[in-house]
Amino acid sequence: MSNKTDFYTFRGYHLKNTRHWESLTPSMEDYLEMIYRLSKDSGYTRVLELATALNVQPPSASNMIQRLAERNWLVYEKYSIIRLTNKGRERGAYLLHRHLILEQFLRFLGLEDVLEDAEKIEHNISPAAVTGLERLLAFFNSHPQVLSQWQAFR
Repeated sequence: MSNKTDFYTFRGYHLKNTRHWESLTPSMEDYLEMIYRLSKDSGYTRVLELATALNVQPPSASNMIQRLAERNWLVYEKYSIIRLTNKGRERGAYLLHRHLILEQFLRFLGLEDVLEDAEKIEHNISPAAVTGLERLLAFFNSHPQVLSQWQAFR
């Protein structure tokens, strides 16, 4: 069997792909994405603001911030501000982009309450699949008559 047709379990695919994309847990991704969202304009955020945005307790947010800082995703000094490193900003921008593409795609399918589904899907989709969805959405947006046919079919 060639590598392109080998079948793996869900965990097997995850382990296989973490070699190519620096590994973050889904929870770490959620924090990094939210830190990026909150710090996009000012360049920083604070623990309380982050904890509130994610509906978690400040000590939980502090623990995750420390873990992300240890991996060089952000810079944080206790009781101070949180700033993303270049690596953290780059990944945060991608995570937000991925999230927004998934929300757009789910709305395209006719769903209205898309946040929960987007959150569940985003941690399991490959960058290539995100690019494919983005291209599909761009195709429909640039072909209004086809988009109208899709909406009528849906």
